[in-house]
This record gives sequence, structure tokens and C-alpha cells, in this order.
Amino acid sequence: MQNLHKLGACHVNVTLHLPEVKYCQENRPEKCPYCGGETFQRWGGVAKPVKDPHLGEVWVYRYRCCCCRRTFRHYPVGIDRARQTARMRALAAIGWIFGMSYRGSSRYLSAFGMALSRMSIWRDVQERARQLERERYWKPVRVVGVDGAYVRGWGKTQPVLVVVDMGTGEPITVGYVDEKDPQAVKRFLEPLVQRLGISVMVTDDLASYKPVAEALQLEQQICQFHVRRWVGQSVHELKASLPPEWIGVAEEVHQILRDLPPEGDRRLVAMSRQFPPSSWGQAGHPLSPVDKLRSMIVRLAENWAKFRVFDWQEGVPWTNNPTEQVIGKMKMRARTVRGYKNWSGMASGLMVAGVGVA
Repeated sequence: MQNLHKLGACHVNVTLHLPEVKYCQENRPEKCPYCGGETFQRWGGVAKPVKDPHLGEVWVYRYRCCCCRRTFRHYPVGIDRARQTARMRALAAIGWIFGMSYRGSSRYLSAFGMALSRMSIWRDVQERARQLERERYWKPVRVVGVDGAYVRGWGKTQPVLVVVDMGTGEPITVGYVDEKDPQAVKRFLEPLVQRLGISVMVTDDLASYKPVAEALQLEQQICQFHVRRWVGQSVHELKASLPPEWIGVAEEVHQILRDLPPEGDRRLVAMSRQFPPSSWGQAGHPLSPVDKLRSMIVRLAENWAKFRVFDWQEGVPWTNNPTEQVIGKMKMRARTVRGYKNWSGMASGLMVAGVGVA
């Protein structure tokens, strides 16, 4: 009973907003799809059988253009040439997003009297991905999150680069790109930057992103979560081997990073000048703990401006958590499928899973 009580305390209500579907079109067409004419004659109508949770058929009117004399169908809201309604296609895609296989989604829908084959559901998921891409293709975005992931596909782990709109937290696109290759990342991001008007990218502290941001003339906000994690771990390890007189310096570096003062880079540079000359690189002289501390301080000072872009750029988060959350959805769904067979299927599956049921 205790476990059930805990489970009940975590209950969450989810409301799904499905596309609207009408039995017939209430308004006349605005223009001819062939010539753009605006004068029509109604040219009869026909009952169209559809696959939908509520409707078995709809009524479609046909019109004749008075300019070009061609006839065309004027479909109701939520209806097109396909047998499935927009609502039915959304339900099919949602079942897959919730973790069902294509066969499982087919069985689930058939229990409610909606018969769809697994291949029809597969096509619905692909169409949903293409729709998402179209919706975001020309939508202006100023701040994006960029991060890499590795997903199982066609027999091995494949590299994926994910780009997320930091304003909405939704994926813009995914690419078959290794984030460790700066040239590949630049080629992938460059058309996005030009088309969407991107000016800021939020990334982790991977070295390959710095030359990409410089080449594309973007502001780069380095995720504070990643920086603080590796600095905290490095300071913890160094304190075990540093001479006692340098432990305070290591702790001060850690504190500067937590506070992020505007003059932090100047303080770090001043600290780096206190170190004695290094003998690293000479024969028989490995990198000492003091040398490692100085190297860390210099690295932080060089990238200080990239840690604080959120201070002067509105709408820039100080972490890359929205991108991490999207990637988490993608990976969670990827683990429940048998494996993607090609990039087209993987890209569609990741895009749909990254958006979720929003």
C-alpha cells in the first residue's frame, strides 16, 4: 500500500490536443489551386470513407473554376487525399512516442475499432517528422543549443548532432554529424545560421565547438554545468597531490567559477603569474600537480567571456539543459526500438521522439 500511495502521489494528468476534423467544409474555397481564380461553381459532392476515431466518412464538395474550367475537391478541416484523417495520424504517432512498437500501436488502435497496419503507422511517424521539419524550416531562432549524442543504428553506434531552439525547448533538426569533427559541425550549422538568423549557440565545453563559433561569428555560451563539473572534479583530485601552499589557490579558483564575477578573467590571469617556471616537456619531467593547476587556470581565463554570455544576452540560458532533455527523450525512445536500419528512419524517429506529445 505504501508503494501504491507513493505512486499515486506522483500522478500526472496529460492532455492531448489532437487536430480538429470536420464532417464537411463550411466555407467555399478562396482561390483555384490551378489558376488562382476566385469565382467557382459547386460541382457536386461525394461521401469519402475515412479512418478516424469518431467519423466513418466525411462529405467532400467539388468545385469548378469559372476561369480555367477545371474542377477540384475542397476537403473539410483535417481531411486530405489520404484515407486517414489528421487526427488519426496524430494518434498513431503518439502511440509510437509513448514507447509502443509499430505492431504494438497497431494492436492498441485495433482494440478501439481503428484498424491500421504497422507500415501505415510507420508512414505516419515519418510524415510527422517531415511536418516538424517544415514548421521549423523558416522559423527565426536567435539562440540554439547544440550537443552530440550516440544512437544505436544499422549494427553499431552512430553519431548524431542535435540542434534545439532554446526559446521553445524543441528540436530544430538532427544531423548525421560527429560533434568531435569541427569541420563537419560547421558545414552542418552554416546553412541553419544563415536561414534562421542564429546569433548565439549554447554548447558544452568540448574543444571542437570553439572554432565553429568563431568561423560562423556566433556568440558561444559554454554550459556552466559541464564546466563546474570538470573543474570541481579536477580541484578535488589535485588537492590530494598539491603542496599545501597551493591548495588555497585551487579552492579560490573553484570559488571564482561559482561566483562568476565580471573581473574573474583578470583575477585568474593574476593568479597564473604567481606560478614558478614549469619544467614540463623536458626529458624525465612529467606534468606536475602544480602545472596541472596552472593549465586549468589559463584555460578558464581564456574562455571566461564564453561562461558569461547570459549576463549581457537576453534569452540565453547559462546551461544546455533544454538540449540535454531533448536528447534524453531521443535516447529513451531509441533504446526501446529494435534498431534503426538507415539514417532516414533514425532522423525521423529522433525528431518525433524529441518533440514528444507536445
